Amino acid sequence: MLASRALSLVGKRAISTSVCLRGGHGVAKVERYTLPAYFDRRENPLPDICYVENLSPVQASLKEKEKGSWAALSADEKIALYRISFHQSFAEMNQESPEWKTVVGGMFFLFGLTGLLVLWQRKYVYGPVPHTLDPEYKQKELQRVLDMRMNPVEGISSKWDYENKQWKK
Repeated sequence: MLASRALSLVGKRAISTSVCLRGGHGVAKVERYTLPAYFDRRENPLPDICYVENLSPVQASLKEKEKGSWAALSADEKIALYRISFHQSFAEMNQESPEWKTVVGGMFFLFGLTGLLVLWQRKYVYGPVPHTLDPEYKQKELQRVLDMRMNPVEGISSKWDYENKQWKK
């Protein structure tokens, strides 16, 4: 019984360390994010690892057949071998995607939502327009500035002809 318990512990230890690396300070498990990953990118057309990591029996037999003469392989087998290593061909990577339509549609949706928010704020949040923005009030304010002769050197009063009561030319 003691021997079976010791063997089971040794077996568990062997299994647990088979997926781990031994460091100077103990056992460190290899995390998935630290391993190389597969990406289809135009900038890096040859990724570090193959697209298919776990081969099916059919794919494994194709890989064995690959080691022989390539003249014996059919076109479909060559394509299947290519698809084991790569998800997309370079031409497929360069194809335009319809994603821009979604982005533009989302932008227009947000513009419309923003417009509705602005209209709602104008109606329910902001009060009426102040009387100081009326054209009549602006005209009276301008006449008052001219009557007081504000900024006669460089300001608006310097552009008014007080003798002829009109703007200077």
